[in-house]
Amino acid sequence: MSNPLGTEAALVSGVSALLDKGSAVEAPLSDVSHKDLKRRTAHGAVVSIGAQAANFVLRTGSMMILARLLFPKDFGLVGMVTAFTGFLGLFRDAGLSMATIQRASVTDAQTSTLFWINVAVGGMLAALAVAAAPILSLFYHEPRIFWVTVALGTSFMFNGVGAQHRAMLQRSMRFTALVAVDTVSLIAGMAAAIGMAWAGWGYWALVVLNVAPPAVSILALWLATRWVPGWPQRRSGIRSMLWFGGTITLNNVVCYVAYNADKVLLGRFWGADALGIYGRAYQLINLPTENLNSTLGIVAFPALSRVQNDPERLRTYFLHGYSLFLAIAVPITMECALFSDDVIRVALGPQWSAAAEIFRLLTPTILAFAILNPLTWLMLALGQAVKSLKIALLGAPIVILGYAIGISRGPQGVATGYSLAMLLLIVPLVTWAKRGTLITWNDILKAVGIPFLSVAVGAGVIWLLAGQLAQLEPALLRLTAESAILFATYFVMLMLVFRQWTTYNTLLRDTGLWRGGQRSKEKVQ
Repeated sequence: MSNPLGTEAALVSGVSALLDKGSAVEAPLSDVSHKDLKRRTAHGAVVSIGAQAANFVLRTGSMMILARLLFPKDFGLVGMVTAFTGFLGLFRDAGLSMATIQRASVTDAQTSTLFWINVAVGGMLAALAVAAAPILSLFYHEPRIFWVTVALGTSFMFNGVGAQHRAMLQRSMRFTALVAVDTVSLIAGMAAAIGMAWAGWGYWALVVLNVAPPAVSILALWLATRWVPGWPQRRSGIRSMLWFGGTITLNNVVCYVAYNADKVLLGRFWGADALGIYGRAYQLINLPTENLNSTLGIVAFPALSRVQNDPERLRTYFLHGYSLFLAIAVPITMECALFSDDVIRVALGPQWSAAAEIFRLLTPTILAFAILNPLTWLMLALGQAVKSLKIALLGAPIVILGYAIGISRGPQGVATGYSLAMLLLIVPLVTWAKRGTLITWNDILKAVGIPFLSVAVGAGVIWLLAGQLAQLEPALLRLTAESAILFATYFVMLMLVFRQWTTYNTLLRDTGLWRGGQRSKEKVQ
């Protein structure tokens, strides 16, 4: 990926130039050949993974800098508000972006009508944030969060204006353009936040970190799609799309309540300091897998949607993406479990040492989400939004019960309850999600088992070398050595012992980035 640090105007122009001049709402992938769809999907996966790797480095770097410029209470104050605004954010596009991507074909009238619905929803959410500001101040007994809530609420307007334009890029599988837009926005937000933190603005730097990216992305998205919406039209055929989007939104609401009640409980009963420490550990533990899920999901969802009526191809495409997802997520899980003290020391600094135990206790959630999240791609691509909602309704009370049991022991108890609840949910949720498809438990166990056994060998090597590694100083050098040994062993086991090289070699050839050797046949390796 090219260096994104040029001027904003040049980057936006570059994004625009990446796209063809055709209609932004056509469905060019509805009749593409198997070979062309494989190529687009593989190329999109490689581009997205490369971009997210760069974004992960940028996010981690900004987190390290901000953790040293700000105090735990600054993060806690903003965390109190984002627990609420994040909930409102579930409604920001009313699930209509997913509806645009999933449909076999869409018209300009439909997309224009959805655009104006998104704008209206964004305006209403911004108004709700303003109305809720005094209530949150009273709830937390913290007057400073009034204006924080108002400021964070402005992001809903930005998201509403760009929602359908973003969906068009994803639907057309124009991932290079989408990556450029997101990278420009991310860099702008991080630069502004770090500058404000350095200048002594405190928690306002974190507010800008949340508001600036969606604001910057609007111009880039509009130029990239080259589409200006028309006026909304009645009887444009969007009723089924509204139903689909509404079901997804309700699903997101249930999941959000389940996976954010921990922060509300900690903020209410243990205060801003405890929430700040837990929140930093939570964000750091989720950063790799959230980025990975977002990266591959952007590619997998439109690709699976295109083959939703072909069960064999659907199974093949899903398992390729699922295996790739787990091949990256499983070793990350092991690294976090083994090296939590060093990860916290390097990423956040010694003043955050209290977060290390919470970080370690949360590591099982990485594995659980890595196994479960990709199944959402599958269900939504099949139009099974109601099924996904029912699964969320099953899991939510169990996760909240885990928090409730652990809250008396503070952040450590909540982290333990969270992890145990997620591990208990894996088998029933996977069983339900794959029902009605050609995917078997054998497929799931193979996708999980190969990377798990490979990284277990790496963990064994680390155990044997623990005495020598413990003597290395500083923490950055030790973490670098530990990670290098773990991932090198994992790579050797995965590629040579379990012979996964042919699978990834085929993926590279499908992208057109690798031409070496004899071109593989079109069959699945």
